[in-house]
Amino acid sequence: MFIDRQEAGKKLAIALAEYKRERCLVLALPRGGVPVGFEIAQVFGCPLDTIVARKIGTPENPEFALGALAPGNIVLLDVPREGLEEIIWEEEQEMKRRMEKYKSGSYSEGAKPDVVIIVDDGVATGQTARAGLLSARASYPSAKLIFAAPVGSPDSISELWKYADNVVCLEMPPNFSAVGEWYEHFDQTTDDEVIELLEKVVHF
Repeated sequence: MFIDRQEAGKKLAIALAEYKRERCLVLALPRGGVPVGFEIAQVFGCPLDTIVARKIGTPENPEFALGALAPGNIVLLDVPREGLEEIIWEEEQEMKRRMEKYKSGSYSEGAKPDVVIIVDDGVATGQTARAGLLSARASYPSAKLIFAAPVGSPDSISELWKYADNVVCLEMPPNFSAVGEWYEHFDQTTDDEVIELLEKVVHF
């Protein structure tokens, strides 16, 4: 159980200490991953930016992930694409909106990291994490790719090893059902909070 995303980020930074001396870039999955990634970037003294991956849900239940998309025309689907075109289009529009709002890519412009750390506040299905990792791999093909999260489903975390060079997850409870259950305070992160944290790292 974590108090909040800030505490989780501090604990993750300790677990990632072996990379502190490397030239790192932290890429957070917004919105909840940004407060976690902020703490890591602050400890490491490295840039923080976002990868705006979006979940693709079912028409009946948007929360039930069938896949995910991410910048660079990354579309992951566990089912045939037929019948999902409208949902994919809507998620692409939301992805573009958030990328513009967060100035995604501008905070890491010109960065040549040896290590790229993809961060989220937790992993349920792992769909957005996988899409984010594929997007980061395409952008930084020669960097070591690390995925980090405070808590996650054991099966989903295991799957991420196919996409990353290392996976760091502090808690993988066998009875995992939802990320929010493992935090005492799990308020939704707002767009304004995301922007504030991104700008704060750049100037510290």
